[in-house]
Amino acid sequence: MNKTEIRIMRLPHAAGLPLPAYHSAHAAGLDLVAAVPAGAPVIIAPGGRAAIPTGLAFALPAGIEGQIRPRSGLALHHGVTVLNSPGTLDPDYRGEVHVILANFGHDPFAGGARGAHCTTGAGQQPCKPPSAKLQILMKQHAEFGVLVLRARDGKDGD
Repeated sequence: MNKTEIRIMRLPHAAGLPLPAYHSAHAAGLDLVAAVPAGAPVIIAPGGRAAIPTGLAFALPAGIEGQIRPRSGLALHHGVTVLNSPGTLDPDYRGEVHVILANFGHDPFAGGARGAHCTTGAGQQPCKPPSAKLQILMKQHAEFGVLVLRARDGKDGD
């Protein structure tokens, strides 16, 4: 597995909280925790959403994208997920990272420890000249339809 150095700055309101960590040898994402006072968790009502502060700022190298992803256990057991999943962390953003959680469950949720994962990957900026016209072809495979867009010249389009 390739390793990328990511600089992390802990902000004052995250003092004492653990830094993001992998919780197993082959984990794909770093666990993020909420930087909220222990006695005052953010309560997300059913159907509600909230931006949860992490108390962290990241410095990703150029060409690397961070992604904020939901934790499957929260989704399964509480109906809580990252609303804009995956949330993008651009390499030139240096502010505090917040995780936008949404509660699709039936009970209020107290946002807290290990609310999301942060993964990284190569960030690419696709650049392709716009096609004047696209021809839409529908291909059938068994019971599934796959939509393929082709430029008028027959090459795959965007």
